[in-house]
Amino acid sequence: MDRWFHIHERGSTVERELRGGVVTFFTMAYIVVLNPIILGFAPDKNGHFLGGGTGHGENLPAIAAGTALVAGVMSILMGTVANYPLALATGLGLNAFVAVSIARQMSWSAAMGLIVIEGLVILALVLTGFRTAVFHAVPSQLKIAISVGIGLFIAFIGFVDAGFVRRIPDAAQTTVPVEVGPNGFLSGWPVLVFLVGLALVITLWVRKVRGAILISIVLTTILAMIVEGIGNTGPMFPTGGYNPTGWGLNVPSWPSSVFEKPHFSTIGHVTFGAFSEVGVVSAILLVFTLMLADFFDTMGTMTAIGAEAGLLDKDGTPPNPTRILVVDSLAAAAGGAAGVSSNTAYIESASGVGEGARTGLASVVTGLLFLVSIVFAPLVKVIPSEAAVPALVLVGFLMMQQVKGIAWDDVEIAIPAFLTIILMPFTYSITVGIGAGFCAYVLIKAVRSKAAEVHPLLWVVAALFVVYFAINPVTALFT
Repeated sequence: MDRWFHIHERGSTVERELRGGVVTFFTMAYIVVLNPIILGFAPDKNGHFLGGGTGHGENLPAIAAGTALVAGVMSILMGTVANYPLALATGLGLNAFVAVSIARQMSWSAAMGLIVIEGLVILALVLTGFRTAVFHAVPSQLKIAISVGIGLFIAFIGFVDAGFVRRIPDAAQTTVPVEVGPNGFLSGWPVLVFLVGLALVITLWVRKVRGAILISIVLTTILAMIVEGIGNTGPMFPTGGYNPTGWGLNVPSWPSSVFEKPHFSTIGHVTFGAFSEVGVVSAILLVFTLMLADFFDTMGTMTAIGAEAGLLDKDGTPPNPTRILVVDSLAAAAGGAAGVSSNTAYIESASGVGEGARTGLASVVTGLLFLVSIVFAPLVKVIPSEAAVPALVLVGFLMMQQVKGIAWDDVEIAIPAFLTIILMPFTYSITVGIGAGFCAYVLIKAVRSKAAEVHPLLWVVAALFVVYFAINPVTALFT
């Protein structure tokens, strides 16, 4: 095992890898619950629902099982083939785009066919060396900015998923877009549980307690179950209503059963009829949008994970980059083939790295736990997001420390780095932050008569991002 994963060579131990894999699973497990909610209630253009049913939740167990299956298999593949502490699962944001923007234009099977095509196109770009070449063309300090931006992004995810920070509906017409808790005040037991968990993980971390993140998740989950048993708070979104002081996703009460019979009705329901259903140009533009988001999300994520784990070389490149990108590309296609949307690298893997993971063994552990969760789904639902996400806030701080590697007195890199960093959390998108940074870098170099210093591939990528940002008017123009 040590020879295969190079555990001691990377300064780790089997214990740290196992612990890191468990922590990564805990911080990612929410996707098994959330992905069915996002995909399961969205009808396609024919009024049909993914996995069958009438839109009343009958299809959710099948989507959950498919989600866990693909996440498990692809995370194991990432660990064994690429030897990298990076787990994969259905991409948030992409699944919402599929449910809201793609499925409404075509059948679900055709929508999943587009995802398969997108994954295969990205795989071809990896195998031809294009994707890796683009990665090498990015200046090292922009790679640092990507890591820092992702750190702020995952910290923001932690605060939002805990209900500590909430979006204010546009209809409210207030002067701020987000606020602390409902109505500008912290309230409800779940937020208190999150704050206790955050204080606990910080305390254990600064005291250098081994397994600080894992211990905090377990203890905070126990506290959450006790609190729910006393207060009976319930979910934030009960059927047909809204409970602002409820639990964000999972209600932490002990389930009536620990075993759930899996169903896999979403797997294999894929066709390639999108080109006839919406037209060739529209289908190509949809594939382009999916591809660009997948392409750069993973590039930023693997850089951030490598930086946090100390695995990058002097040029900011992780070990085995081609293998990492090949597995990620296959994961995108596999997610479409399984009917659960594109799978991609998860930045929550940073929580496992924060616990000490440095090799692919951690990803194997995470993958195995995803496979186990297929049949033990009720136990996974015990862990509330409020207990898991304090780890993301801590890891966000750790990744933020890399900001000192950016030359802030050099405007040619400082402004692109600044835009990269702030736009990731502000837009809730890694891709938008990377795109803004690349476009700004090319623009500044051009206006300062230094265009020759920009790698040719960055010009190509910047042009593609301009199309990406203007995708709606471009789509309207050609359709």
